[in-house]
Amino acid sequence: MSIPQSGGGPVERREQLTEYLASGCKPRDRWRIGTEHEKFGYCRDTLKPLPYAGERSIVAVLEGLRDRYGWSPLLEDGNLIGLEKDGANVSLEPGGQLELSGAPLETIHQTCDEVNTHLAEVKSIADKVGAGFIGLGAAPIWTHEQMPVMPKGRYRLMTDYMSRAGAHGVQMMYRSCTVQVNLDFGSEADMVQKLRVALALQPVATALFANSPFFEGRPNGCKSWRSRMWRDVDPDRTGLLPFVFGDGFGFDAWVEYALDVPMYFVYRDGKYINALGMSFRDFLNGRLPALPGEKPTLSDWADHLTTIFPEARIKTFIEMRGADGGPWRRLCALPAFWVGICYDQSALDAAWDLVRGWDAGQREALRAAAAVHGLQAEAGGIRMHDLAREVVAIAESGLKARACPGADGLIPDETHFLNALWESLDNGRTPADEALEHYHGAWGGDLTRIYGEYSY
Repeated sequence: MSIPQSGGGPVERREQLTEYLASGCKPRDRWRIGTEHEKFGYCRDTLKPLPYAGERSIVAVLEGLRDRYGWSPLLEDGNLIGLEKDGANVSLEPGGQLELSGAPLETIHQTCDEVNTHLAEVKSIADKVGAGFIGLGAAPIWTHEQMPVMPKGRYRLMTDYMSRAGAHGVQMMYRSCTVQVNLDFGSEADMVQKLRVALALQPVATALFANSPFFEGRPNGCKSWRSRMWRDVDPDRTGLLPFVFGDGFGFDAWVEYALDVPMYFVYRDGKYINALGMSFRDFLNGRLPALPGEKPTLSDWADHLTTIFPEARIKTFIEMRGADGGPWRRLCALPAFWVGICYDQSALDAAWDLVRGWDAGQREALRAAAAVHGLQAEAGGIRMHDLAREVVAIAESGLKARACPGADGLIPDETHFLNALWESLDNGRTPADEALEHYHGAWGGDLTRIYGEYSY
């Protein structure tokens, strides 16, 4: 979600930055699940990306959701750039990818109901204006020049910076989609264990949810091109963060890391002020050229934390970031996968026992192999297919232990949301594998067929 943060007073002590992260600690009965997913919009007749404005456009979809379903508008410089309702947000990624940032919910049942309601609402509006939406990890055909640019000051600054920070930064911004889940922690020690497990096992999520084998009209040689993009975006703010696995890691160590991640902007009075290249440490010391002598607020800190993009990150919760966008079943499977691992202590301990012996080289090798080969990846003697089967079994055990029934009481727990992953493990095929089979088979190399068969 890329909506400005709010509600923070002035930062007078460095310790406030650590205290802000620690304020996320919650008792177990207040742990919630926040699922985010992005999708590409396109014109049904031309199969080109939806423009921002016009009769058939991103704005038309947002206005339809506002008017028919009661969403409240979010504006920037008079432009409609998002919606909010009941703790959820609809926002726009740089190339017009439509994102639902779901409300904090108690169960995967509620999360899946939220996803289904949202997709149904979007489809009803999209059908009316002649648009479609598709869940993929990367735009399969479109070039950068074809992508619309959303009227958001944050993205104007980021685009310039990303074009210089890494070879794939702008591709990632404008032509990729993800599904993510945000989870809570109970204490600093709980955060540390969850974040370490999350970072170590993101390659498994990448493999299981691989869904971006095409780019610019042809196979790209990777099962998850989106994951490959992230390996060459900006080394200052991405990756698997080896320091998280070091002795003494905690909230304060994350603050030390984040203080030196180059800033993008400061948000003031509805405007994004260029702070490119400076650090939050400079800002904390009153040495930000854009705002000479001014000190940051906690809202500035919260904004800055949204510009750090490792495979898993902490704010006042943990965000899992390794999966491609995909079909609706996987939009429910991703939170089920991570909730099963992280919200039951026995499952979390089992996951940590699985990865605690890996070093930084092994973790990075798995990440690279997962992007290219998906479930067929191998690295350091580890076969991804075997590892993924073990991890999904851990997640299933955690969901069984949670024993959260469906609203009607007929479904005893949340384990059935993992069925899509078990099917992939049983047949060895992820969405990327299936799409490649279609491309080389029934589609006869005609990649435009993907829109008709894979749209929501």
